[in-house]
Amino acid sequence: MKLYRLLTGDDSSEFCHKVSESLSKGWDLYGDPTYAHDATVGVMRCGQAVVKEVGGSYSVDLKLGAQ
Repeated sequence: MKLYRLLTGDDSSEFCHKVSESLSKGWDLYGDPTYAHDATVGVMRCGQAVVKEVGGSYSVDLKLGAQ
């Protein structure tokens, strides 16, 4: 089965580390990153979709970050 996650966060090295950690755990980038300005706090927000092929059956209780 293919799993999907959307990683989000402020445009910072912390966000880049979040994406890098997912890649190191076997997740693959899915599409281009997205950016948006959050005018309420004056920061850029980032998003990056990642996917991973795993065995088993899908369940809503599946902890995606633990895969």
